[in-house]
Amino acid sequence: MRIVSLFLLVLGLALTCRPCDAQRLSDERVVFQTTKGDIELAFYPDVAPITSAHILDLCRRGLYISNHFFRVDKGFVAQVDGVVGGRRIPMDAYQREVASKKLPGEFSNDVKHTFGTLSMGRYDDPNSATSSFSILLGDAPHLDGQYAIFGRITRGEAALQAMQQVPTKKEGIFVMPEERIEILATYVKEASRAGGGGLRGQASDCTTQLEEARHRADGLVTELEKLRQKRLPGRR
Repeated sequence: MRIVSLFLLVLGLALTCRPCDAQRLSDERVVFQTTKGDIELAFYPDVAPITSAHILDLCRRGLYISNHFFRVDKGFVAQVDGVVGGRRIPMDAYQREVASKKLPGEFSNDVKHTFGTLSMGRYDDPNSATSSFSILLGDAPHLDGQYAIFGRITRGEAALQAMQQVPTKKEGIFVMPEERIEILATYVKEASRAGGGGLRGQASDCTTQLEEARHRADGLVTELEKLRQKRLPGRR
């Protein structure tokens, strides 16, 4: 009975502990300070190098400041508007240089659309992404391989939960918040200053628990085998 229980524990941990950070995360962290709380983003430079560099460049230029989340579809996505037309503050020449740049579709099957994933928005043209992107609020496997994943959040689950409590309205295919969820400010910091916690910390804790459960299972199997041989000598 103890073996069965421990086996179920290991199996449960293996199924629920997703490898959130199986892909290498960038050294940089971008923080969006929104009207619903802070959200920290990290990038997958090995999965989508062009997209990651582009979004980081937009953030360094301050292009997401005064922009907003125009779409909040509970359990699905919270989508940031494109910086052209989405932000309140007019752009200067330095910002306009990259504001409308179109990106190649960096689609990959190595990463999946799960909670916290950063996924580029686009039109029907696979190479039409510019600056709008979504934060996944749940699993969406039907998007895998169709939209470019370029990172994930490392902090900010509370802000995402708060966004999903805002009343919404339906306009065409979009579920939109009835109040403006604005990005008040953004800044970039290095990973060494980012600290732990968030999804990354959860992944680390999960891995530790799984390893401990596996060690306990191995020890229990050894103990059971010794007991079996003691009671049933000569039998294999």
